[in-house]
Amino acid sequence: MTDWDDFRYFLAVARNGSVTSASTVLGVNHSTVSRRIAAMEKKHGVRLFERLISGYEMTAAAENIYQLALDIESKNHEMQRLLFAQDSRLQGSINITIPHDLANYCVLPYFKAFTDQHPDISINFIVSPSLKDLNAREADIAVRLTPEPPENLVGKKLAKLRHGIYQSKQYQVKENKPVDLILWKHETTPPKWVKDHFPDHRVVLRVDDMASKYAAVKAGYGLARIPCYLPDTLNEQNIRRLPLDMVPSDWGLWVLSHADLRQTARIKACKAFLHQILQEQTDLIEGKLSSYL
Repeated sequence: MTDWDDFRYFLAVARNGSVTSASTVLGVNHSTVSRRIAAMEKKHGVRLFERLISGYEMTAAAENIYQLALDIESKNHEMQRLLFAQDSRLQGSINITIPHDLANYCVLPYFKAFTDQHPDISINFIVSPSLKDLNAREADIAVRLTPEPPENLVGKKLAKLRHGIYQSKQYQVKENKPVDLILWKHETTPPKWVKDHFPDHRVVLRVDDMASKYAAVKAGYGLARIPCYLPDTLNEQNIRRLPLDMVPSDWGLWVLSHADLRQTARIKACKAFLHQILQEQTDLIEGKLSSYL
């Protein structure tokens, strides 16, 4: 009989295409992954992967069981969530996935009150940029900036996100010269705000991180569109927001958890606390504290 761990290793290699990548996802040594896959193949007398220079490629036999393995994984996650949902204790761990700038400027300065109140709850903040899968319990609570959360998640929209165009006082727009702009790495074509306000421009820098975008503005590289809560929290005198009409964002700030966990005691307590501290900062998130200099 094949146990769940065998399927975990099988799916990790199938999804990632290599033992090394699978070992990173699983948090084990790559030799452990190789050994587990070889043992699974020997146990069932079937070859699951072709070992190619380009990586591991599923055989026909592996293709035949791949969907079944996904179904087993889904049921296993569901069982874990349902067991977790019955936990009435205000103790144990909570994994919170949140953008690092929101964590650093809007949550962590106030969150100590929760950890003081609930010393038996262990909090893990996950601030990596990749979205975590709440179905698989990669996180228990998600603080997300999104236009609309997935249907399987429950939660509350706490505020509408507002952006502004910011620049440093040391950067000066020169007459008859293109305006220097800082864009996101994925913005390979000019976004609407650029077309509306700065048709004559040049992109001097692209970034994939909000803190880096703000640092570039502060260093005088040029102008950038930034959520108002970040520069307004820092409130640095050399950074100003331009008095430009912006198309309202359809993105909002949400605190979410999987529907199965809505009655878990520590999740309810933590979500309620996050609601409180973030709702107190609604004016900040919605850009109502910004001033034009």
